[in-house]
Amino acid sequence: MNRIVAVLEDGFLCMLLIVMVFLASLQIMLRQFFSGGFLWAEPLLRYLVLWAGIMGAVVATRKGKHIAMDVASYLVPGKIQPWLHLIVHLFSTGVGAVLFWAAVIFVRNEAILGGQELLGIPSWVWNMIFPTGFFLISFHFAAALLQDVVKLSGRSPHRNNFES
Repeated sequence: MNRIVAVLEDGFLCMLLIVMVFLASLQIMLRQFFSGGFLWAEPLLRYLVLWAGIMGAVVATRKGKHIAMDVASYLVPGKIQPWLHLIVHLFSTGVGAVLFWAAVIFVRNEAILGGQELLGIPSWVWNMIFPTGFFLISFHFAAALLQDVVKLSGRSPHRNNFES
């Protein structure tokens, strides 16, 4: 399951980056050579940058390369480190879940109150990246938390119950 999610996330991020580069290059050429461009391209590029940033954070979280202010890991002894990782992953999962819920409320309010449409698509659809991103970030922290629990229990995640 994790592998499928990883392939989908990586593929989506690559697609976003390709579309952004193509659209930005096209806009530059249209402005340079034809003194014009697409009116919808600039707002769309802003949304795509936002989407790429959030998806980049999701991928970084999955790979354990997210920004971390973890001073305590340098100060605690090695035997306590796995417990510290468990606490950090538990806290991060909770924060991701709270941010997911706040993003759901934001998108719901955007749908109720209505914002400016882009390409005929309501603004709340463009803002769906917020709950999606925070859900995936929380999912990856929860997966890391589960790995911490397995590691601390002393069981191998790939060992079956019949082995002694």
